[in-house]
This record gives sequence, structure tokens and C-alpha cells, in this order.
Amino acid sequence: AVLRLFGFLLLSLAAWYLGSFAAHHVPQNAISTAALQEIGKKPVLRAPAPKRQKCDHWSPCPPGNFAYRILSGGGKQRKAKICFEDEQNAPGCMGRNVMCVPWVTSCAIDSTDHSGQMMDFIRKAPEGTLILMATYDDGSTRLKNNARKLVEELGSKEIKNIKFRSSWVFIAAKGFNLPDNIQKEKINHSDQTKNRYRGWPAEIQIEGCIPRNLI
Repeated sequence: AVLRLFGFLLLSLAAWYLGSFAAHHVPQNAISTAALQEIGKKPVLRAPAPKRQKCDHWSPCPPGNFAYRILSGGGKQRKAKICFEDEQNAPGCMGRNVMCVPWVTSCAIDSTDHSGQMMDFIRKAPEGTLILMATYDDGSTRLKNNARKLVEELGSKEIKNIKFRSSWVFIAAKGFNLPDNIQKEKINHSDQTKNRYRGWPAEIQIEGCIPRNLI
């Protein structure tokens, strides 16, 4: 009984000493009620903000590749957008030839009769050139057959099928072959029961990566 009493007194003295020490040395605002409430809560994991990729790709192209993205127009107000290695280009070949880099050129086809200029655009592009093309507004009405044939010779399967206000995008290589696994062309025809805009179908796009060693 004496040992138990002695042990109880010793523990009480130790507890009093620790309490006094904490009261004198720990700042009053060191532990708040909010901090105590946070104890025991599960940590919240927050994903980092996604890094923007070239030409707004969801994932980056592998090392040694160029990134591209071709977006058709959507009616008169939404013009075509062509991007190569994050260089954004205004529609270009219809009298406003735009070169991204020496061996990449872009072209947008509208409703004006520029078939002759378009053919010059293609013919003057040197061997080893990437050609990126898209429509906006209407790219079919005044596009002459000889211009269509020249685009077809670049590998287009759909240029002959473009109808009134069709949306169309295309990537071609002059003087070399593109990889078989990339989408080279896409078309969307106007349909009054499905059109996104009044009289025009939705925009369409293709995007991908081109190995640098091909060019």
C-alpha cells in the first residue's frame, strides 16, 4: 500500500511538472481549436494543373516529333485554324500564303474563286513540304475540277466529295510519305437535321504528330 501511494504521488508530481512547463514555454496561440479539429482528417490530394501542350493536344508528342492540329471553319463567323508546332496561322493560300516554317505551308479554302492561286500554291511548294488544308464558309462552290484533281494527287480521298458547305480538313506531304497510322483527312457534310449552326455543320479537326526525320 505504501509503494502504491508513493507511485501515485510520483506520477502526480510528474504530471504537474509537465503541465507547468508547457504553460510557461508553449505560446498561447501555438495550438488553436481549428488546428485541433484538423487532426485526424484525411489529407486532400489535389492534382496539379494540367500543362498546356503544343497545339492544345491532350498529351505531348513523343520526342523527335512535330505537333499539328487542323480545325475547319464553322459557318461564316468561325474561320479555320491551322497550328503547327504551336504556330497559329491565319487562313493562308487564297492570295495570303502563310508559311509556318520553310517546309510547312497552310491553306484555307473559302467561297471565292481562287482555284488558280490554289494550284500555284501547291505546285510551288518544294519537295519535302507538309501541306495543311481546311475549309471555312463554303469551299466547294467555285473550286474548279482541275484544282480538286491536284489535291487528289496529293492523296486526298474526299476532295471530290466536298459539297455545299461541307467541313473538310486534310494534311498532305509533297515528295515523301506520311505514316500510315495518322489520320490524314476528315469531312462532314451539311445536313439540316444535324447541323450545329444555321445552315452549316459543326467544325471538324484532325491532329497528331509527325516524325521530324521524315522532313
